[in-house]
Amino acid sequence: MEFGILFTSHPNTAAEPYPHRDVHARVTKQIVRADELGYDYAWVAEHHFSNEYGIMPDVFVYAGYLAALTKRIKIGTAVVTLPLANPLRVAENSAFVDILTGGRFVLGLGSGYRKYEFDAFGVDFENRRDIQEEALPVLLDLLHNKRIDHKGKYFSAKVTEPYELFPHPIQQPHPPIFLAASTERSLGVAGRYGFGTMMSSWTPFPELARQAKIYRDALEQTPAKWRQNGARGHVDVARWVYVAETDAKAKRESEEGIMKNLAHFSSGHTSGYLGTVSKDVGASPRDYDALNKDILLHGSPASVVEKIETLRDMAGVDSVMLHYPPYYGQEKALASLELFASEVIPKLKSPAPKRKTA
Repeated sequence: MEFGILFTSHPNTAAEPYPHRDVHARVTKQIVRADELGYDYAWVAEHHFSNEYGIMPDVFVYAGYLAALTKRIKIGTAVVTLPLANPLRVAENSAFVDILTGGRFVLGLGSGYRKYEFDAFGVDFENRRDIQEEALPVLLDLLHNKRIDHKGKYFSAKVTEPYELFPHPIQQPHPPIFLAASTERSLGVAGRYGFGTMMSSWTPFPELARQAKIYRDALEQTPAKWRQNGARGHVDVARWVYVAETDAKAKRESEEGIMKNLAHFSSGHTSGYLGTVSKDVGASPRDYDALNKDILLHGSPASVVEKIETLRDMAGVDSVMLHYPPYYGQEKALASLELFASEVIPKLKSPAPKRKTA
């Protein structure tokens, strides 16, 4: 298995006062430490206009900055909100950052789930999946063919002789591409286009297994021209993670922070996001112990290893994206990352047993 960390640049407003500029130094320090600890991915997330979640207007700018500060970790976007972007710029910037990282870039895409971001940019939130599904083949055609002549409902793009897409990425035919997916529609799109898929941090294990099967079934429909994606067939699952020496200590240090974060996701800010990704959490937020059975990966190293093994065997997960709110403080967050790297990852890096049918 592989292991990454999702960094949302979410300010702790109590410790990082308005206008919250300190959040970026903290997150950057954690990413540099993740590189040193041997994590496989540092995923950075695009979010706009709110201090109740991430402050990261341009993931490509940040990825270029991180390229110079890190040595081996892959820099990924989780995600570029594609309906708010121009697919030509996404193609150009992906290739450019791939060069800056020396071939360590990974492109994660998604349709978005925060209506206030769409309202601010003047983009129709209700049609976001339609917009994304028009943009995806434009993006792929550009990356594969370097030229495009497209006039659609949401995008027009024309790059024809003697012009072409520059620069060309190091990874060919393009950096690995993932699509965030939690509905049957988006899982089907991810499979048919040959993308890897990224699944939600709030989805219970049995539902993840169901979603993984939908995705893998759809992979059979990927046309030959798009089967060269290095992420094709890769299932990545985001999980809320906190590791301490004992289960009791992990609960004591993380319960208040994770339940505060859940309260935000259960509010109107996320436009029904929890109801989409998890019937249980979206309908009625549960207590910490219930969440820790099949959603959170909190506890001692042994407990977390056991949960990840269950998740791997149930859903055939290829990688886990660690996530955590900012409320634990820098010292405890780094201690959890270090304990996970030293006591959890080595137990799971060996070849996995044959997957059970999802």
